[in-house]
Amino acid sequence: MYFLGIGLILLALKFMEIDPVATWSWLLVLAPFGLAVAWWAWADASGYTKRKAMQAEEARKQARLDKSRDAIGIKRNTKR
Repeated sequence: MYFLGIGLILLALKFMEIDPVATWSWLLVLAPFGLAVAWWAWADASGYTKRKAMQAEEARKQARLDKSRDAIGIKRNTKR
């Protein structure tokens, strides 16, 4: 996501002809978009995206369980 943001900023600076980006080649200005595509391809191919989604789901599940246990007065297990 950072590559996409940097690419948009550089693109806007190049379009508005703000120095020093105005003198850079278009290849350099558009490079962050290529890096973003490469990152997303790697993240999907390696399973990184799925692992992060599963970790977030597990954290939400654990928070929900802890909240329910606190509501009925059961102490949480601290040995995780």
